[in-house]
Amino acid sequence: MRLGMLLRYSGGPINLDAVLEAERLGYHSVWSGESYGTDAVTPTAWVLARTTKIKAGTSIMQMPARTPACAGMTAMTLQMLSGNRFLMGVGPSGPQVVEGWHGEPFGKPMTRTREYVEIVRRILKREAPLEFDGEMYQVPYKGPGATGLGKPLKTIGQGDPTMPIYTASITPAGLRTAGEIADGVLPIFMSPDQPKVVTDAVGEGMAKAGGGKSLKSFDIAPYVRIRMGDDLQACRDAIKPELALYIGGMGAREKNFYNDFAKRHGYEDAATKIQDAFLGGRRPEAVAAVPDELVDELCLVGSADRIKDRLQAWKAAAKDGSVGTVLLGGASVEALRVCAESVL
Repeated sequence: MRLGMLLRYSGGPINLDAVLEAERLGYHSVWSGESYGTDAVTPTAWVLARTTKIKAGTSIMQMPARTPACAGMTAMTLQMLSGNRFLMGVGPSGPQVVEGWHGEPFGKPMTRTREYVEIVRRILKREAPLEFDGEMYQVPYKGPGATGLGKPLKTIGQGDPTMPIYTASITPAGLRTAGEIADGVLPIFMSPDQPKVVTDAVGEGMAKAGGGKSLKSFDIAPYVRIRMGDDLQACRDAIKPELALYIGGMGAREKNFYNDFAKRHGYEDAATKIQDAFLGGRRPEAVAAVPDELVDELCLVGSADRIKDRLQAWKAAAKDGSVGTVLLGGASVEALRVCAESVL
């Protein structure tokens, strides 16, 4: 099992000391995401410029924010500048951000993901000038308003077609798509006690892809929030607001992927209470409704010894390929060291 770390994407300076310590400790990767604040690419480039060994990836680049060709150029550029230490993570985001921030139709996220990844792979392979006629993307463009002057182009850049491409999802359909077309998946939540909630769907996608694709060559890289301290309840309580935000407020009542995920793990009543309170404007009540057991299952909380003990569950899940890289969110330098001591 490998370890990685997540950068905060809500703004503020990057903790370079933590990044450099992760590199020194032998961590696999550093990841930067985006929602509707700081973008994912700029911090990733900054990290790659300040390091020499650790990989850095986007978790995620929102596909509606960039054309596939733009994403392909970005990947080639960061590969070249970093000595192929760049990892590409893409995702469809959610309808509230896609339509409310980017001003694009949410449409069909799985169709978009398939077409987007296929176009990026074609760009990196450079086998022929780029031509693609899909439902979401058409290259060259021939639709309304087209000049008719567009022609297929082969990139003048040099990319590495073996660059791993990750997609982000926790829905069954998204996980199946990842298993079929990607090299890894970035679930925002995962339980080492119930890995099949993720791996069964990924496996179905792999079976559809054929060619002997298996978890042995696929990286399931979940986000695992960590808060280390002697006061266990205080550590749990520090993480609960974020869980309440996702389970209760990230999406409409009838379309919240994170709420559905909690329910699939057996927390139906709690997920309903969290959402009712959050959408009703009662955020403290929503936070209080997050069960301690859910925090313990999805996150690493408490003393150093307790975190080391809980990491054994993740290591056990990694033995059969259910987990490849654990991406730590909110880790202090001390927590990075504790986890490295237990895993690396």
